[in-house]
Amino acid sequence: MTSNNSRLDQQITFILELEKLKGILRATQPIGLERRENSAEHSWHVALLALLLVEHANQPVDPLRVVKMLLVHDVVEIDAGDTPAYAVVDRVALQARERAAAERLFGLLPEDQAAEFHQLWREFEARETPESKFANALDRFMPLLQNYYANGGTWAEFGANLDRVLQRLRPIDDGSTELWRFAQTLLDDAVARGLILPGQAT
Repeated sequence: MTSNNSRLDQQITFILELEKLKGILRATQPIGLERRENSAEHSWHVALLALLLVEHANQPVDPLRVVKMLLVHDVVEIDAGDTPAYAVVDRVALQARERAAAERLFGLLPEDQAAEFHQLWREFEARETPESKFANALDRFMPLLQNYYANGGTWAEFGANLDRVLQRLRPIDDGSTELWRFAQTLLDDAVARGLILPGQAT
């Protein structure tokens, strides 16, 4: 079924393609549930965090731009799949898959919207602007909460030690020192409770 408006047809095609994001399962489990969350749930949750926690950003940010980035950044997982944060993967190959996915998926949109979404995705990945730093902080902060309140979650599943967890979560500080301070209290307690392995892997 098509309309008499080619721009609308392109937008509807993209909207229908987005349905696939609901079928991309992440390693993380929603707190209190015995199932994996999907990427669409994750995107919604971190976008809402941006509205709730914007006052804790290190620098003034445009909350709408942060929300846009958080809603767009995982769309590439429709083609590239989700990569668990603590899994050992070929990062070069992953980045190539994600770039190809961005080209195809955003290419479904009208030219102006394709350019905007592609720019938001690249900005998020680069982590150079205040908005992208804050968006990345939230993208790491929510799984931290999920792992902590699920008795280790993916930390335990992938045998993550403190060094690996810190490497993954330290960019929170770039976007929000306040959230990073809170994160550190959770990490200290997680190590004390055995939810994260201390120190380096042997």
